[in-house]
Amino acid sequence: MKPDLTANCAGIVSPNPFWLASAPPTNTGEQVMRAFEAGWGGAVWKTLGQPIQNVTSRFGALRHPAARTIGFNNIELITDRSLEVNFREIAAVKKRFPERAVVVSLMFETEAEWKDAIERSIDAGADGLELNFGCPHGMCERGMGSAVGQEPKINERITSWVSALSSIPVIVKLTPNVHDIRPHGLAAQRGGADGVSLINTVKSIIGVDIDRLIPQPIVGDLGTNGGYCGPAVKPIALHMLAALSRDERFHLPLSGIGGISNWRDAVEFLLLGASCVQVCTEVMLHGYRVVEDMLDGLEGYMREHQFYTLEDFVGRAVAACSDWGDLDLNHELVARIDADQCIGCYDCVVACADGGHQCIARAPDGAPRVPQVDEEECVGCNLCEIVCPVPGCITMTAIDNGFAPASWNDHLTHGARLRPKKGSHG
Repeated sequence: MKPDLTANCAGIVSPNPFWLASAPPTNTGEQVMRAFEAGWGGAVWKTLGQPIQNVTSRFGALRHPAARTIGFNNIELITDRSLEVNFREIAAVKKRFPERAVVVSLMFETEAEWKDAIERSIDAGADGLELNFGCPHGMCERGMGSAVGQEPKINERITSWVSALSSIPVIVKLTPNVHDIRPHGLAAQRGGADGVSLINTVKSIIGVDIDRLIPQPIVGDLGTNGGYCGPAVKPIALHMLAALSRDERFHLPLSGIGGISNWRDAVEFLLLGASCVQVCTEVMLHGYRVVEDMLDGLEGYMREHQFYTLEDFVGRAVAACSDWGDLDLNHELVARIDADQCIGCYDCVVACADGGHQCIARAPDGAPRVPQVDEEECVGCNLCEIVCPVPGCITMTAIDNGFAPASWNDHLTHGARLRPKKGSHG
């Protein structure tokens, strides 16, 4: 049976879980139509508010030595086009693509402005609203964006305004620029939101021009902080998504955002509780057609694991996400090196000696150039596996040490026996 990729997030149904996030790729109706033609299931319109004037330049990048962009920074704000034009284009998109999800992102100051924008969004045919409580630059200095998202009481109050006025689902977009995401998700829930999306961008300075002595991106002779996104923020997004998914008090659907570059990334978000995912940076760097591989990959994954709907696996990894004190301290791994695959680069030797636990040695003189692992000293940290350039050459293998499973909490509460420490710097 062919897997069904239909997504339902907060009552907003789309033919697949891949939505464009509110950003430059959803700035105009023409763009969103081209995205839908490429296969995207939904789009969150670039944030509407009182139109502003943006700056140049406005983007910055953190690059891998191979010139691949791993982090992206922007100081662009909300729409710089009139509300009339935006709403007219939203209506045109929905008329042409009625089965695709069109969500309107909003950011306003007064209740009257919110009311007007909500009514116009609904009249234009929007499937839902996303409240931008996350923008970390420009708008927050004006009392909007993350200035709202960092204050649960304000979050709850504005969400309650919108929820009372809206006849379509309301999603609150959360800022990651907080110590703990849970109070902010719970505030949206108390305010009557139908779902939350996370994360918005991380407050950051992407770099400094060391010749001009100005933070980047540079506007004239000045720079400023912006919003960090791209593959580098995925771990932060997954952590915050899991924190809400695990909280027994929180019951809203989740839309996952942050560093999603391929179908595998998307599956990780879905496994930690997202009902759909939103993508921005990957599209900005490589175009709308990246969704083709995402769709093929997700369908293949579902076939392989015999999942026939998204509901079959959404949230399936949440139960395995725990606190450190619950981990089994008696679980023991050691590194083992496949001599047939080893190329003798000794990257693992250097890493273990300088950054690990000094348990991997060079081969003896005259022997094949294959590192030797002292399993009595190996702590199973997997640093060697990470630095090895040959996939599958080093494997972390579980060994039976005769100790029953025991966590630190078990040890403190019941006196459970912990295996002896090992490793030169344990």
